[in-house]
Amino acid sequence: MKKEYDAIVVGSGLAGLTSAAYLCRYGFRTLVCEKRKKTGGLVDTFWHQGFAFDGGIRAFENSGIVFPMLKDLGIDMECKQNQVSIGIADRSVKLTSQDSLDNYISMLTTIFPDNEGDINQIKEEIRKVIGYMDVLYGIDNPLFMGKMDSQYLTKTLLPWFFRYQLNIRKASRLDEPIQSYLGRFTKNIALIDMIIQHFFKDTPTFFALSYFSLYLDYSYPIGGTGVLAEKMTEYILSSGGEILTEAGVSHVDAKEHQIQLESGEVFGYGKLIWAANQKTLYDRINGLSTTNFEKQQALAKQSIGGDSILTVFLGVNQSRAYFEDRCGAHMFYTPSTKGLSSMIGWEDSSNDSKGDLFRWTEDYLERTTYEISCPVIRDQALAPEGKTGIIISTLLDYSLVKRISEAGDYEHFKDFCTQKIINVLEQSLFSGIQELVLFSICATPLTIEKETFNSEGAITGWSFTNKVMPSENRFKKITNAVQTPIPDVYQCGQWTFSPSGLPVSIITGKLAADQVKKNLKNQ
Repeated sequence: MKKEYDAIVVGSGLAGLTSAAYLCRYGFRTLVCEKRKKTGGLVDTFWHQGFAFDGGIRAFENSGIVFPMLKDLGIDMECKQNQVSIGIADRSVKLTSQDSLDNYISMLTTIFPDNEGDINQIKEEIRKVIGYMDVLYGIDNPLFMGKMDSQYLTKTLLPWFFRYQLNIRKASRLDEPIQSYLGRFTKNIALIDMIIQHFFKDTPTFFALSYFSLYLDYSYPIGGTGVLAEKMTEYILSSGGEILTEAGVSHVDAKEHQIQLESGEVFGYGKLIWAANQKTLYDRINGLSTTNFEKQQALAKQSIGGDSILTVFLGVNQSRAYFEDRCGAHMFYTPSTKGLSSMIGWEDSSNDSKGDLFRWTEDYLERTTYEISCPVIRDQALAPEGKTGIIISTLLDYSLVKRISEAGDYEHFKDFCTQKIINVLEQSLFSGIQELVLFSICATPLTIEKETFNSEGAITGWSFTNKVMPSENRFKKITNAVQTPIPDVYQCGQWTFSPSGLPVSIITGKLAADQVKKNLKNQ
């Protein structure tokens, strides 16, 4: 006899964990099914030879969402402010306040003195978006506030709500891809590259320019980013919820309201929340043939996941003080001012020979922007005494790595990229690091696809290059994002709303749980 649940959540990234936590809080019999061996998705910390590394996100922005959610659930988690630096060639700026924008602009002006006027115009665009962000995330999100007294409603929430509505309309108009938007202010492609090339392809302008503000809002959990997922998991289990790992879903029977696991086990549900890859959902559904379903199924199938990354994890026989002086805890660093736009695409640069693809990659790794994170600078317990773990990531095309893998050169490619990245950083930020490396681990877009089951190794849901987005992308309509054309099935997470990120994933997780609560209570 199959076991029945009020609600089943498929996927245990932070969106799924948020949904499950609130469903447990609401008193519903809740099951979480996770295909991996552990919960958390891209919020993950792993250990290797005494070093802790963040496998997904390197830190998180609160955005008036993460901490209020934890407070609402009564979850304690110690965090440190995560200071971000931006570096280009031999210059860098630490972002300590909104006034740091002037220092960032000064750095750009020093590198591109002939474009001072252009840069000052861009500064005003960034400042405008900072103003929007000050309003949009100016208070703790009311979704996690619980019962509010009348004074808070009239003195704080209602005035904020009117300002929110005004600013969200202004922000929503900035949906043009960031590269073309900045092209209105400057014709210097290299300058544009220095500002945008650590963003995803065709990132909407508001999402890109908002990051200067978000960098000031970054936090890092003591113990690593994975602690956030661990705390949420503990809450669910202590609140009566059940979690099954290594429990991939093979079928969803929409008529019978049941799921079947790859193991053959069958569970019944009142409501289902899909917090995993949306493509997978439409592959797993049986017994449904409505027009709306088939339309969304076709759209999901033909759409592609977003950008992916190449990451090198290094254990280094050097003190954290050395790295604190050069990159700090978290840095976005561009070693060259040439810019990636001066390169032709890898698809156009070769005849697919191994040599051509590797040469293109070598050139790319000399010009790209790196995200560099040193966990031990924020928490001394995350590396052995006198040593440092470094995480170095850069955007990299999934299709390129897949083609190299199909040619049988995958392991060689990983070694090649690791060595090239070390060489690039040795010649710029970290002189002498080559001889101090104790070990290295290389993860590619194929690794992310294998470990997270995200199509194309995507780290933020759908690609911005899709002509029609398979998810909601209007902030004013985010409450609609969790709906699906499948009866009694809801969705949440990075595949649900675009642009995505941790705070948005948490919001959709809460919205999905609230929809389930509303509908189950009405039955």
